Amino acid sequence: MKGKRTEKLNSEFRKLIYEIIKNDLNIPTVTEMFSITEVDVAPDVKSAKVYVSVYSTDPVKKQATFNGIKENASKIRRELSSKMRIKYVPELRFLEDGALEYGNKIDKILSTITYGEDNDDN
Repeated sequence: MKGKRTEKLNSEFRKLIYEIIKNDLNIPTVTEMFSITEVDVAPDVKSAKVYVSVYSTDPVKKQATFNGIKENASKIRRELSSKMRIKYVPELRFLEDGALEYGNKIDKILSTITYGEDNDDN
């Protein structure tokens, strides 16, 4: 179970990381719309998993945007340390959030299910 401090850090990091990528850093490969869906800070605050969703129909641009974010992890961390007043800013590890694709896959599967009609008069 996560503590209140960890949950608060997760929320703050999520907001700030998005703002830093969107407004403070000029990453030329980040051309597609994205969101930071979740941040999971380790209990010792030494590392954090950052889940990113990139919304694009072009798989090449989608991957380039994600790679651009991932490759600039140290710059993002440096910006975080200047914006937050905490003793230690965790090492950031960016991961692709596949929840959207998984949800779409489940929707397709569910849409193919047909329910038989019971034509029995009894």
